[in-house]
Amino acid sequence: MRCPFTNLTLDERRVIARLLQAKVPKTKIAQMLGRSRSTITREVKRNWWHDKDVPQADGYWHVTAQSQADRRRSRRRKLERLPDLRAEVIHCLQEGWSPEQIAGRLRIEPGAPHRLCHETIYQYVYSAEGQSAQLARLLPERRRKRKPRYARTPRNRVFPAETSIHNRPSEINDRSQFGNWEGDLMIFERTQGDANVATLVERKTRYTVLLRNNDRKSRPLMNRLIHEM
Repeated sequence: MRCPFTNLTLDERRVIARLLQAKVPKTKIAQMLGRSRSTITREVKRNWWHDKDVPQADGYWHVTAQSQADRRRSRRRKLERLPDLRAEVIHCLQEGWSPEQIAGRLRIEPGAPHRLCHETIYQYVYSAEGQSAQLARLLPERRRKRKPRYARTPRNRVFPAETSIHNRPSEINDRSQFGNWEGDLMIFERTQGDANVATLVERKTRYTVLLRNNDRKSRPLMNRLIHEM
């Protein structure tokens, strides 16, 4: 039985380094440590040492891996350790700023004493402290939980109750009023390229508009929909 998730210890990293040098598969290492294979794979990938000057020194070294992990945790704790910075970030969130905008502003603000990565802000928002303060409600796009950068896009989005489809006015439900549109998006396999098709259907007349897009990103699509409407 695997143990509940906790951060890898220096001793565990020492074992990983020794077994990797012995060419032991990651699946076997995970079994020996009582960890999931994904935990071991992620650990090795994140803390693999790359030396530009001495490529022969590349590898997974347990002391270096521990130092890198400690450095990342220290960055995540920056908002917990610095009350002034935390208050400024929360104020900006309340004003409608996104974490990307806040981090970008701190980088160019003259005399700013601290800088933050937007991922650090997201991690704080979805931490236990951030959840208790309901900071996720302040994000432009809110999710039940935060997944790391480059992870798969979460499918379960959280929408405010007032915008739920179940609360739409009766004239929209019974299609008695002109001017209410439904939108949908058809995205194809990656092998087919970035092209996708958006549909707009007017509920009363069923008048339909089909839009071809050549970009899978949300902003170009939204700009196209705004332009067409």
